Formats: sequence, structure tokens, C-alpha cells
Amino acid sequence: MASKTIAEIDVKGLRVLMRVDFNVPLDKQLQITDDRRIVQALPTIRSVIDRGGRLILMSHLGRPKGGPEPKYSLAPCAAHLAKLLERPVAFAGDCIGPEVEKQVASLADGSVLLLENLRFHAGEEKNDPTFAAALAKHAQVYVNDAFGTAHREHASTYGVPQRLTGSPRVVGFLIQRELKFLGDAVNTPTRPFVAVLGGAKVSDKITVIEQLLEKADTLLIGGAMAYTFFLAQGKTVGGSLVEPDKVDLARSLIARAGSKLVLPVDTTVADSIESTATRIVEGNIPDGLSGYDIGPKTVELFKQTLARAKTVIWNGPMGVFEKPQFENGTKQLALAVAGITKAGATTIIGGGDSAAAVEQLGLSDQVSHVSTGGGASLEYLEAGHFATLDILD
Repeated sequence: MASKTIAEIDVKGLRVLMRVDFNVPLDKQLQITDDRRIVQALPTIRSVIDRGGRLILMSHLGRPKGGPEPKYSLAPCAAHLAKLLERPVAFAGDCIGPEVEKQVASLADGSVLLLENLRFHAGEEKNDPTFAAALAKHAQVYVNDAFGTAHREHASTYGVPQRLTGSPRVVGFLIQRELKFLGDAVNTPTRPFVAVLGGAKVSDKITVIEQLLEKADTLLIGGAMAYTFFLAQGKTVGGSLVEPDKVDLARSLIARAGSKLVLPVDTTVADSIESTATRIVEGNIPDGLSGYDIGPKTVELFKQTLARAKTVIWNGPMGVFEKPQFENGTKQLALAVAGITKAGATTIIGGGDSAAAVEQLGLSDQVSHVSTGGGASLEYLEAGHFATLDILD
């Protein structure tokens, strides 16, 4: 796994090609509604330009269908980055080609150029060798600081560094921080180590459940994925979201885990996701009702477990936290995690919906680390490494 960072490279006068994750949400007026991903890249960006590097940034945005789409242009990101840096940021109308190469060649020390959306070219996601070679022409130094896409072997994350053997190929500070927290938590956790998994599907998290059962002292399961485990226990789940084809798997995980695996003991139910007429049930969920959050007894049970923890990884909400009537489980666990962080525990929020919930509650600065990659953090917990980072210095 990569260990060398951009801080160890003398970048003065060199063209530094950096993969960032500027995949930010935009409104209909193409205004950025959440700039966290840009802000999180600033330490690495400033490190390069403050030391006289000639910085070329590349990213994707959204899911364009094989060609340029104005609504997915990175132009708003260039404008916003310029405001954050309080200096000009040039923007290229493409990411490869003669015109872009001219812009790259004209860069002065300490200047910044943002390339247009990588995914306007089909070769990005296909890791096309010709496309990767065209991107690599921009670089004398390669930096990957996009943890959210580090699990994908695309041209910008895998093909380009493969073509730059002999040149410095390093990680930025954002990825360094991700690897430190996720790597240390999984490989050398301070115990008790508690993992909290939520979200909708067991199938999305089978491998990570198996990995965490080996390494964690306790695994708390919430969210809709708990209802598949309920079926495996012989309970009824009403109209709750389940994966019937994963019941046998859930049953085998329960048998393997023993007391390590802790499931909800009560559930907040309603007749629909829009209904505010909620009730709490223990055990079976009656027909005509569906589970949308863990219940108050489960909240207390999970909080008691978290209170003893010295390391916590949390990926996936406990219920439909976007709805006020179903936010309590996620909210109470977030507050509990913030509390044990203050008391000295290491707490890691695994990106995606968990990160959104913690941010929505104003608690993101009260935990040890909020991962920038939901899918990436899960895959890292499963595999313990990424091929895109293994090939770096």
C-alpha cells in the first residue's frame, strides 16, 4: 500500500497531476450545494502550489452518458476553488488533446488548472490505455487524493500511474488520513472494538460483515438489513424491506457470530414511510406494518455497548433518518458516538448516508474521522488495500 505523500516530493517547477474527488452536488442553477469534497482537498492543493508546483487537477462529476453534458461540467468547481484559494484557477474545456496540452505547458509555478470532467470520455471508466496515456502526458508527478474513487481501477486512478513508472507517484493528505484511520482501526484497533452496520441490504455488506466478525468484539446491526436477520430468526417482518434469498446466509452469520452479533430488540413501525402514526413493536412485526427505524430499547442497548468501546466504525444509518419520525435511532447513536469520542475513543464514520446523517446533525467535527468514500470505505474494510494505491510509491 502506498506510503509516500506529496509532502516528500520537491514539486517546484514540476507539473503535478492530481486526481481529486470534486463530484459535488449541484442545484438546477449549477450552484454547488455542498463543497465538502473540495474543501477536503485544499491541504494537498495548497501544499503543491505554495511550494511552486504547477498543479493540474482532474476529477469526474456525476454520470454523463459517454460524452459531454453541460450539467456535469466541472466549470463551477473551478470558480468555487478560486474563491476558496483566493487566487485564479484556470479551466480547460477538455481533459486531453492539443489545446489542453498548450494550457498545461503554459502553467507558471504555483498556478492551478482544472481539467474538464474525465467521464466525458468513455475511456476513463474503461481504463482505456490510449486515454490514460494522453492524461499521463500532463504529468511529471502523479498524486492520488481521491479516496472516494480509489477503489475503482479507472484510467485516472490506475492507468495513468502505471504509465508513469520512474516518476514520483504518491498520495495526498486526504488519502493518507483515510488509510491511517481505516487501516489502524481494522488492523490494530484499541479494544473493545465495536462495528455498527446499517443500511438497506445484507448483500451490499456480506464480505464486510464476515471481515468484521473476525476482527471486531461486537457487531451492531440496524437499518433495513436487520429485517433479513429477523426472518433468519423465524420472526415475521410485515411489509419491511427484506432479501428473502439472503435468509440462509443471515442464519449462518448468526450461528458463526454467537454473542458478537447484536440485533435490534424492538422496532419503530408504521403502515407507510410517509406515515407519522408510528408505534413500537418487540419481536414480530405485524402484517400491514413495516419497520423504518430501531426502537428505544435497541437505542439503549446499542448505546450501552458503545459506551464501553475504544474503537468504533459505523457504516449505514439505523433507519430512514431523512424522515423526522424515523430519525431517532440514527440521531441517538450519532450523539453517543460523539460522546465517546470526547472521552477518548477513536470513532470512524464510513461515508455515504452515515456521513450525511452526522453532517445533518452537526456532529461531523465531534467524531475522529468522517470518511470521504462510502463505497470505498466499505471496500477497504473488506479488502484492506486498493490496487490503485498498491502501485504508488
